[in-house]
Amino acid sequence: MLALGIAVIIWGTSFAATKAALAAFAPITLIWLRMAIASVIVIALWRYIPKPQYHRGDWRWLALMVLCEPCLYFLLEGYALRYTSAGQAGVISALVPLMVAAGAWLFLKERITVRIIGGLAISLAGVVVLSLLGVSDAHAPDPLLGNLLELAAMICAAGYILTLKHLTSRYHPWLLTSLQALAGALFFLPGLALDQPVNWTEVPGGTWLTVFYLGTFVTLGAFGLYNYGVSQVPASRAALFINLIPVVAVISGWMAFNEQLTLWQLAAAAGILLGVYLGESRSRSPRPTVGAAE
Repeated sequence: MLALGIAVIIWGTSFAATKAALAAFAPITLIWLRMAIASVIVIALWRYIPKPQYHRGDWRWLALMVLCEPCLYFLLEGYALRYTSAGQAGVISALVPLMVAAGAWLFLKERITVRIIGGLAISLAGVVVLSLLGVSDAHAPDPLLGNLLELAAMICAAGYILTLKHLTSRYHPWLLTSLQALAGALFFLPGLALDQPVNWTEVPGGTWLTVFYLGTFVTLGAFGLYNYGVSQVPASRAALFINLIPVVAVISGWMAFNEQLTLWQLAAAAGILLGVYLGESRSRSPRPTVGAAE
């Protein structure tokens, strides 16, 4: 549980850190640097990482995991944070637990309550309102586009958690983290040719420290801790910890950039969190259910 808490707190700070680093790097370049730093550490420590108990057909699950996260997730979020604020992006991340519950019902045939469906609908409505009421400024030049990209990233995050839970019964969490870093470095490498060229010598030292933080603590450390946590508790329970991310993201966005949310945006954010609360309090009202086996 402690591992999950530390992981999501680190992830919460990553929105502001990524926003800061994007001032010097294009999204794909920044993502590749994160993956490359993590991969160097992984290669150096490879001999100490427990090896897998591979089962036939596991390559499909492994491929789906790395495709969801880091590949598509980082790509979508990297561009999302170019157009929306760190705080708004962090609030949208609160949808992940409900998406995991919905995905478990859809793909794993787990129970889903009417309360969860209602909570998901309220939260999605909150995302729409938050996006439509977003005011363009220096930190969020196109909040509608940015928030939609962030929503797509959260769908990938939910897919990652569901796939990860399937794999952790046979694969050590740190091995899965290592595969994510290595696959991400390879996936984003060709994109460097398409990104804007970087004058490496003019990148401030503080920005390099931010990139190092993203590569070590966020990409490797937080993912490793979260993967370990998922191996110890049910996926739906692990997903609940994602709710810490919006709080940390809003606070770090305010501290780093003095980001502000309007009154209506705060109301929309409250709607998102209300929907999450309703969906996650399902244990108090276990019936009626949709698709439940009799």
